[in-house]
Amino acid sequence: MKKIVLVYGLIAGAIAGAMLLITMPLYESGTLKFENGMLLGYTTMVVALSLIFFGVKSFRDSYSGGTITFWNGLKIGLLITLIASLLYALSWEVSYNTMKGDFMKLMNEKSLEKMKKEGASEASLVEAQKQMDDFAVTYKNPVFRFTITMLEIAPVGVVISLLCAGLLRRKEFLSSNTKLIYK
Repeated sequence: MKKIVLVYGLIAGAIAGAMLLITMPLYESGTLKFENGMLLGYTTMVVALSLIFFGVKSFRDSYSGGTITFWNGLKIGLLITLIASLLYALSWEVSYNTMKGDFMKLMNEKSLEKMKKEGASEASLVEAQKQMDDFAVTYKNPVFRFTITMLEIAPVGVVISLLCAGLLRRKEFLSSNTKLIYK
């Protein structure tokens, strides 16, 4: 199980982390629209964490005689999620600390611009600016930032792990006769 968890976790983390390392310079240069960041980020996370399915299936078919309990499938999925989340957060730390500009300042400016376009009152803009400034100060703490970054990707992995464990516990669901991964 360790080998499967490590291999699939590292690959998933590399995919999610590479997205950060590639896209952050594009945001800074203006090539990529900041508004599309969440969609791109979470889509990449889902794609990367889809490897949970392949990891659980590989364990079920190669090491568990074609069957797996829900709890074992969930455990494998959560361990893959943990490794992928750690790599993702480490990649964000590299991206964040090598950026030319201040990410939080850029994000806050874009948020305030959006609020203005939506017709927010001056009082709500002032209050939002104060909250954003307070959060930016807290975000400078690397332990807080690392934790928040892990909490971005981990829930996606938990949901995918639950789905995979539920589906793959059924013997008839893509039985071991259906090969998706070579040994």
